[in-house]
Order: sequence, then C-alpha cells, then structure tokens
Amino acid sequence: MAAKADHRMPEHYRRLAALLGALTALGPLGIDMYLPAFPAMGTELGASPAAIQRTLAVFLLGMAAGQLFYGPLSDRVGRRLPLFLGMVVFTLASVGCALAASAEALVWLRLAQALGGCVGVVVARAVVRDLCDERGAVRMMSMLMLAMGAAPILAPMLGGWLLAWLGWRAIFWVLAIYGAMALLVMYRWLPESLPVAQRRQDGLGQVMLVYLSLLKDRRFLAHALAGALPMAGLFAYLVGSPNLLMVVHGLGPVEYGMAFGANAFGLILASQVIARLVRRRQPARLLVGALSLLSLAGLGVAAAVLHGGLLPLLAAFFLYLAFMGSVLPLASALAMAPMGRMAGSASALMGTIQFGIGAVAGAVLGAFGGTSALAMGVLIALAGCSGLSAHLVLKRV
Repeated sequence: MAAKADHRMPEHYRRLAALLGALTALGPLGIDMYLPAFPAMGTELGASPAAIQRTLAVFLLGMAAGQLFYGPLSDRVGRRLPLFLGMVVFTLASVGCALAASAEALVWLRLAQALGGCVGVVVARAVVRDLCDERGAVRMMSMLMLAMGAAPILAPMLGGWLLAWLGWRAIFWVLAIYGAMALLVMYRWLPESLPVAQRRQDGLGQVMLVYLSLLKDRRFLAHALAGALPMAGLFAYLVGSPNLLMVVHGLGPVEYGMAFGANAFGLILASQVIARLVRRRQPARLLVGALSLLSLAGLGVAAAVLHGGLLPLLAAFFLYLAFMGSVLPLASALAMAPMGRMAGSASALMGTIQFGIGAVAGAVLGAFGGTSALAMGVLIALAGCSGLSAHLVLKRV
C-alpha cells in the first residue's frame, strides 16, 4: 500500500506536486490562453461573439463529461494508462484547433481537446488521495493551486503576445507542444500510485452504483458543492470578461492578459495562506470561513458591475478569485479524504459537477448574447452565496 504523506510535505512530494501541477494546468491553459483572441478569431472565421464563446462553453462541457470516463478507468487500471490516453487526445486535438477553417469545426475540436485534457485534473486529485492524509492533501492541493493560479496569470498574457506576433492559431500550436512535452515528462517521472491489489474490478453497472452512492453521500456532496457552485462564478468571469474588459472598458489583448493575470494572482496567494493555516486549524472550519468571505466577494462583484468603474471591478474580481483559491483546496481535500478505493470515481464526479456547472453558467451568458455584464455579475453573486448555503444545509441534514 502506498505510504501516506504527513502534513510536513517531504521534498519528494514537492517534486510530485510539480508534476501534478503541470497536469492540472491543462484545463486552465486550454481555457485562458485563447481568451484574448476572441475578437480576432471571430473576425477571421466570420463568426459572431456568441459563436466564438460556444468554443469555450463546449470545452467546459467536455471537461465535465470526460471525467466520468477517466475516473472509474483510473480506479480499474491505474493512474498512468488513462493519463497517457487523454494526453494524446489533447495534443492531437490542439493541432486540429490550430488548423480549423471554421467556427463550427473549432467547436468540435475544442470538445475533443477537453475530452483529452480533463484527464489531468482527475488523475492529479486521485494521486493526491492515494499518497496523502487529510492535512497533507490540503497542503498538496494548495501547491497544485500554484499551477492553477499561475496558468491564468501567464496564459492570457502569453496568448496576447502570440496573438500580436503570430496570430491566434499559434496559441493552439503552443498548447499542442505543451501536451506533447507533458506526455513525455509524465511517462518518464510520474509513478504509478495505485497498486494492483487496490484496483477495482467493476463492470459498468457497478460503476453506476458507485456514482449513485457518492451522490447519496451528504458529506461528499457538502464538500463537492462547496467547491463546485462557486465555480459557476469563476466560469461566468471567464466567459464574460473578454467582452466586458476589452469591448466595454477598452483594454487591448495584452492589457487584458495583464489584468486577468493580476486577478489570478489572488488565487495563488490565498491558496498558500490556506496551506499554512491548515497546520494549526481544522480544515472544516477554515472552509466555512472561506466560503463566507467568497459570498461577500460575489456580492461585491455584482455591485461593481452595476455601479463601479474599471478599478472597483478589477478589485472585486481579485477578491472573488482569491477566496476561490482558499475554497478549492479545502473542499477537494475534505471531499476526497474518505474515498479510499473510490478515489478516481470521486475525483471524476467532483470535476464533472464543477465543469458541468461551469458549462451551465456559460450557456446562461450565451443566452444573453455573451455580452451582458449584468447577467455575469448576478451569476457570480449567486454562485458565491449558493456554495456556502449548500454546504451548510447538507452538513446539517
């Protein structure tokens, strides 16, 4: 049986966190790097803003659906084989996106890209559960948040530079190179964390029963929804911010990337603060406090959209993402802690809920033409408050 890491996080677990961080960055890179290119893509492909935003919404949908496949598979055959399968699909689909001749083709290729890229977050969470105890898992998840936070900081800026110098297609060529390099690195250095003796031998019917049992587990749902419902606000920000900041407030692609990165810095900062606080305080109590602050930040975003200028809006976004950086590692570690041999399936279901809610948020904004700042602000406020409400209600039932 794989040894559990204690909360002091030995050096070899830091190296493992760097490898897993590269996997968790697949999703943020696939989402954030091409955001500054939305207007240019629409112009070249002759597509409306709503059509280009569908390439993001379908990516979120693919991230949600694909995890349901990789989770049980990783519980059955180990963590490495599903990882390599997904990485190959992500890399090839990225090449296809770079060559896409129409918005319609790009939508389908983005779906394939997501169906491959979603394996990263499933395997990363499952490996953390395989190797870490509860406190160690919070600290490891907080380290993974460095990658999840660094990607949104660097990706839009890199995307803006690539757009300015080489055009939007270069963004997808870079994603293809990243996928290929990550595949080689994981093959060489990522160990198999699930011993053969601990693997499940479930058929399809048993897999469905595992998912059903997780959906009936109030403790799991309390933590999973605490992280998933606020994600609707994060994805509403991702879908709506290009139009709001570049069209309404007049930022250029590089300026947008810098503003986006400044907001994402809050996510990194808060995740590392939580990693230190969890040494002395109970993770469950920290989660309630972080959710409370996140709710207030969501209301602040709505107020800034309605009555504020650019600076109050950026400040409100900063706070919302910062408290997301506290909530996500806590919610993930607490949800995964008791899962045992169901770790892969639990990770998949949690990710599916998160990205499924994100896809719904994107669809709601799309119904307003993808350009309604008011709809985005209301969605973010509701997302922040609903995460706290769902957590408290389920914990008391």
